[in-house]
Amino acid sequence: MGLGAGIGLLRPANCVMIGFAVLVGFFVSRPTDLDAVQAVLGFMTGFFFTAYSMTVNDIYDVEVDKVNRPERPIPSGRISQQSSISFSVVVLMAGVASSVLSLKAEAIAIALAYGFLSWLYNKAAKQTGLPGNLIVASSLAIPFIYGGVVAGGNLTGSLLLLMALTAFFSGVGREIVKAMADVEGDAKRGVNSVARVRGPKAAAYMGAAFFLLAVLTSWAPLFVRLANQIYTSGVVIPDIIFVYLAVSIVRSHEPTNAHRVKRIALAGMAVGLLVFVGGAF
Repeated sequence: MGLGAGIGLLRPANCVMIGFAVLVGFFVSRPTDLDAVQAVLGFMTGFFFTAYSMTVNDIYDVEVDKVNRPERPIPSGRISQQSSISFSVVVLMAGVASSVLSLKAEAIAIALAYGFLSWLYNKAAKQTGLPGNLIVASSLAIPFIYGGVVAGGNLTGSLLLLMALTAFFSGVGREIVKAMADVEGDAKRGVNSVARVRGPKAAAYMGAAFFLLAVLTSWAPLFVRLANQIYTSGVVIPDIIFVYLAVSIVRSHEPTNAHRVKRIALAGMAVGLLVFVGGAF
């Protein structure tokens, strides 16, 4: 397996973002002691479990990707199916090992649940459409909770749960919109996405609604007096992005625009992570 193919399988940008989300959860939970080792292990767990999820996705979606993403490592022939399976086992074991080294039973349970949900989604739940979208979105919220558990911090009296909820809603919206660009390929696997079952217009309005829900929940910390000045000022930026995306996808239901909105939404999530970091101080 070539280095480029391996990198293409794990999609490092996604892995780093989830690992970083764990660190955000770590600091936002305001632990009494900042343990650098636990922080590093938390990042590694998020990184490797996401690498596992990305790899398993490509393994199960090979026929879909031949239509929607032919440039990916498996459909392009740069890596075999068997090598991909072996790679997924390696990164999964790395993720399990880093979670076990945290020596926290709750953290290990959350990490294993994350891995199971990743497999379940790619094996069977993706075909269900919206329920599958909810599973994927939960994988964006779980890292914040995992970070708080690893840190041994406060899970309920901080920004943590509101951040997780904001990430969840934005993730649901992105998954619904993403499927609007993948209808042709999804038909090969029988994926009952909102776009396939109810049409692109319904999918656009539903995706926009979840984007706006994310915006609303991002403002909740201000009303419950959990937000500092950095968060209060910074949250405007990702919120503008998601309001724009909601308007854009409602105005144009075309697959090309859905693909563009999907990409920009990921960037908006990354900006949101930075704002969450500011909220931790």
